[in-house]
Amino acid sequence: MLEETKRLLIHQETEEDQVVSLSLRPAKLTDFIGQKELVENLRVSIKAALKRGEPIEHILFSGPPGLGKTSLANIVAHEMGARITITSGPAISRAGDLIGILTNLEKGDVLFIDEIHRLSKTVEEFLYPAMENFQIDFIVDKGPYAKTIKFNLKPFTLIGATTRSGLLASPLRDRFGIFHHLDFYNEEELSQIVLNSAVKLNVVIDQTAALEISRRSRGTPRIANRLLRRVRDYAQVKAQKNEITNTLVTQAMQTLGVDTAGLDETDRRFIRVIKEHYQGGPVGVETLAATLNEEIDTIVDVIEPFLLKIGFLRRTARGRELTESSLSHLVEQPSFPKNRSF
Repeated sequence: MLEETKRLLIHQETEEDQVVSLSLRPAKLTDFIGQKELVENLRVSIKAALKRGEPIEHILFSGPPGLGKTSLANIVAHEMGARITITSGPAISRAGDLIGILTNLEKGDVLFIDEIHRLSKTVEEFLYPAMENFQIDFIVDKGPYAKTIKFNLKPFTLIGATTRSGLLASPLRDRFGIFHHLDFYNEEELSQIVLNSAVKLNVVIDQTAALEISRRSRGTPRIANRLLRRVRDYAQVKAQKNEITNTLVTQAMQTLGVDTAGLDETDRRFIRVIKEHYQGGPVGVETLAATLNEEIDTIVDVIEPFLLKIGFLRRTARGRELTESSLSHLVEQPSFPKNRSF
């Protein structure tokens, strides 16, 4: 079975990412790289809210993990001069938890809920009047003794982040005033992010090496920063220096099993199974899951999205099919060590 936390190229945030990203995240909109149209529209919304002296409208950020939704939430709070409270959908298990958070918010504060689509239905329904009227009606006791307690909240801004906007209930989605979708980054943008992060990590890297890391980062800043840290480790241990060159990047990626397209062993194994067992497809996802001994959700949500994005895989009515690009790529790649470590 695939253990997601052990995959270097997994999009989900690891404990190390959480610690390091605090120092790597941009603090202002002017420092944010990529998503140009989104940033410009967000700048207009912030300036308009400040001009009116009001909290900015509730915002929903959607898109794949690792693209900057949390960073943008922190930037909005910073630009508005507001305090931010950060939590996540799974962390708010009871309505009382949400009420405690909301009643502690001051006027203009920002509440950021990551993975907001994972809120329970009960908790979600308490958000509706809170977002719309800045009130909460809380029912205590049951039966003939039941009574409603009304909490008046101070005007705040809710920023929600979701990787699966289709799972959001319509009543919740409709209460957001601003919607922004984040898309994958291009190589030039990722290269600039790597260069900026290298400065903050106090490591020297040249433009060519930064571009090489960006090519293997699956269009995701989180992965780009993670690869940068692993190459830094390699340079300091193997080369005994704090300078990253293109040659060192190539050597480190070979050791880590990350190829030139940003695929790891899990991706390559997926492609090889379709090629060798099913002659390139089509093959149903249930059959693939059984062959790979993986969960269907893991294949659909973790393995396939990037392969689809770069044109290595097709989903058809008959099943999954490999493209000529994926077959050519597999032939061109060198063998990678099974025990990937420094």
